[in-house]
Amino acid sequence: MIEYKSESEIELIRESSLLVAKTLGEVAKNIRPGIKTIELDRIAEEFIRDNGAVPGFKGYQGFSGTLCISPNEQVVHGIPSERELKDGEIVSIDCGVLKNGFYGDCAYTFAIGKIDESVRRLLKVTYECLWLGIDKAVEGNTLGDISSVIQQHAEDAGYGVVRELVGHGLGRNLHEPPEVPNFGKKGKGLTLRHGLVIAIEPMINLGKRFVVQEKDGWTIRTTDRKPSAHYEHTVAVKKGKADVLSSFSYIEEALKRNKNNSLIIK
Repeated sequence: MIEYKSESEIELIRESSLLVAKTLGEVAKNIRPGIKTIELDRIAEEFIRDNGAVPGFKGYQGFSGTLCISPNEQVVHGIPSERELKDGEIVSIDCGVLKNGFYGDCAYTFAIGKIDESVRRLLKVTYECLWLGIDKAVEGNTLGDISSVIQQHAEDAGYGVVRELVGHGLGRNLHEPPEVPNFGKKGKGLTLRHGLVIAIEPMINLGKRFVVQEKDGWTIRTTDRKPSAHYEHTVAVKKGKADVLSSFSYIEEALKRNKNNSLIIK
C-alpha cells in the first residue's frame, strides 16, 4: 500500500532529509586519505544524535553502522571498519536519519584526492542520471519515465546499470512502496501522484551491471571489481516540478574547504 504524504508530513521528511544532508556535510569536512571509515561513522552518529535524531540505518535488520560506506568496487551497504581511505579512491557514503517519526535518506560518492579521468567521468554521468530522474518525478508521469531516463543516460555512456538494487518510497518507514528501479520503459509502471515521496538513487558501474554480495551479508560489489558510483536524493512528487527534500549544498560547501578532495560533481 502506497502512502501519499500530506504537506505537513512532507515538511517533516524534509527536516529529516536536511539533517542527513548536514551529516554528510560533516563527513565531507573530515574525509581524507588515511581516515578510517569507522571514524567517519562515529562523526556522523554523534552529529545526528546531537541534533535530536537517531541514525536510520544503525540496527536496521542488524546493520551495525550509522553510515553505509562503500569504496571503489563496492556499490552499496559497505560496513564501517578500521579500513583507511586512500588517495585516488572513490567512496559512496549513504546516510539515513529518523526524526519526529519520519525518515530522510541521501547518498553521495566522494573522490579522495586525485582520481583517474575514467572514474571522474563515471561520477559525473551518475550525478547527471540522478538529476535526469528527478526531473521526471512530477505528477502525471510514471515510474518508468524516471527509470528509463536514468538507464538510457548511463548506458549511452557505456556503463552498467545495477538492477538488483533500487530506489524506494519512504516516510514513517525507511523503505516503503513503490520500488524505483534505475532501468525500465518510458510510460510504464505507477502513475506519479502529488504527495508520493521517493528516494531516487542511481547505482552505476564503470564495467558490467552485475553485482554480488560479500560474505559479510551486507556489502554489494561489482562482479568485475570495477568502480561503482551512487548518488541519492529524497524527492516529493508535485505538479510541474519535483520537490527535492535533501541537499548536496552542505557537502559541496565542505568540499570547497577540504583540500583532500579535488572534485565537486556538478
